[in-house]
Amino acid sequence: DDGDTERTSAAYVYQMNLNTSFTGDDNLYVRLKSSDGFENFTSKPGNYHNEAGSHASVVNVDKIWYTFPLGERIEATIGPKIENYYMLAATPSVYKPKVLKAFRFGGHGAAFGASTSTGLGLKYTADNGFASSVTINSKGAQGTKGFLTDQDTTKINVMAAYTSDNYHLSATYTKQTGGFNAFHYFSTDNIDGSTEHTGYALRAWFRPDETGTAVPSISVGLDTMDLDQASSGYDKASGYSVAFNWSDIFQADDTIGAAIGSPISGSDPKAGTSEDVDPFLWEAYYSFRPNDSIEITPGIFGGNDVRDDNDDDIFGAVITTTFRF
Repeated sequence: DDGDTERTSAAYVYQMNLNTSFTGDDNLYVRLKSSDGFENFTSKPGNYHNEAGSHASVVNVDKIWYTFPLGERIEATIGPKIENYYMLAATPSVYKPKVLKAFRFGGHGAAFGASTSTGLGLKYTADNGFASSVTINSKGAQGTKGFLTDQDTTKINVMAAYTSDNYHLSATYTKQTGGFNAFHYFSTDNIDGSTEHTGYALRAWFRPDETGTAVPSISVGLDTMDLDQASSGYDKASGYSVAFNWSDIFQADDTIGAAIGSPISGSDPKAGTSEDVDPFLWEAYYSFRPNDSIEITPGIFGGNDVRDDNDDDIFGAVITTTFRF
């Protein structure tokens, strides 16, 4: 940064999850949400808090979608406000990020970056652990551009996954057109501006049979992207994430979390440039429950060269209290 800065902030989130079934096999999900006070925790990817929002103390419909079966093996989802990752064939990460949203899904980057929009998806689940999904998200469907037109802004994800009780492997292909992006979760403006880009998100996780031991769950992610018409000539980008959770260590339902990784950064082999920046992020936290309804999570986070230049270093501390009722 240009200078050292220190800020203390207080923020809140209020959320209601409403679920309605009409047949017993379907579900209409509506999420009402309000939040405020996250202005100092919305810089992506470096300090964007996992609970950050921009609702300005107004309660609104934050998510809404309908899920229903098509036979025994296929599930369909359609909704005007949904992200792609709610329609995936399998969970790409078992790590529970409690500080930075950058560590969600094994890396909140190429394929799983957030952008609430009109979405539809199909998920096929076999009885041997294999599953696959196709999801489409459109930003033009709620406006004048229309759904899947030449002017639309879209993201298509295709996932193939194998999941057992103890481990998971998956590969997700993503194609994004019309400027659909999660660039602010990346670590540089040098790869902004790509109108069409494709990528792959490789994910793997392992979790032990028993909690309360020294053996953690481990979640690993690797993202690669090919960029078209990006500024500064960068045509490729990549990033990674490695995260650990230990559960029931000091008391029941507590969790220790630690994650490290590199947000997506660009490279331009034609220009002989390996990377524009070499970013690094980390977080660590301890989460515990004083009772069944309250969860308290102190955590710290930091990073080096997290965005745009080689002096963009950060460090912070947070404490989050969650009430469930």
